[in-house]
Amino acid sequence: MADPGSPLLEEDLDPDPLTQFDRWFGEAAAVMAEPEAMALASAGPDGGPSVRMVLLKGRDPSGFVFHTNYGSRKAGELDTNPRAALLFHWAPLGRQVRIEGPVGRTTAAESDRYFASRPRGGQIGAHASRQSRPVASRAVLDAQVAEATDRFGSGEVPRPAGWGGYRLRPDSFEFWQHRPDRLHDRLLYRPSSRGSGWTVVRLQP
Repeated sequence: MADPGSPLLEEDLDPDPLTQFDRWFGEAAAVMAEPEAMALASAGPDGGPSVRMVLLKGRDPSGFVFHTNYGSRKAGELDTNPRAALLFHWAPLGRQVRIEGPVGRTTAAESDRYFASRPRGGQIGAHASRQSRPVASRAVLDAQVAEATDRFGSGEVPRPAGWGGYRLRPDSFEFWQHRPDRLHDRLLYRPSSRGSGWTVVRLQP
């Protein structure tokens, strides 16, 4: 595992940015809690930006997956302007990864599989919360949770129709490594002009 502040050189990178991401993700998981926490940036119809922390729930060659209420602010922005950016910040290693690309909803079957794996409290919460909408008080929210808990009893909790996943399909990755004097290493993967694979470009800090 690299020490914070160690160089990030082109010859050390994997040609596949997802493989490189998995390598860094594994190293982050060894030294910190919740390496899957990521900032998700989106933009509204007027171009105004917004950002929030979410959890990465899956990654493979088809993209990076997270879940939300489809009635939330983030969902409305992603549906209207289906491009987004992700940022992972792994401070103990002095590393960041920036990922950008188009976003679309996952299939209902994918969302069902993930929802079934959630803790029961999270399943109940997905039914109880009208995410991003005003609520009069915490007591009202607690009452909504109690109602959903009573409604499902000890039975199975199905995925709400208005809740599911999104997948970001990367068209760029930037790997950032801390270096002294703010002369950080920044290596950007972008699609090759040859039509397959990736090209790596070094950016000035």
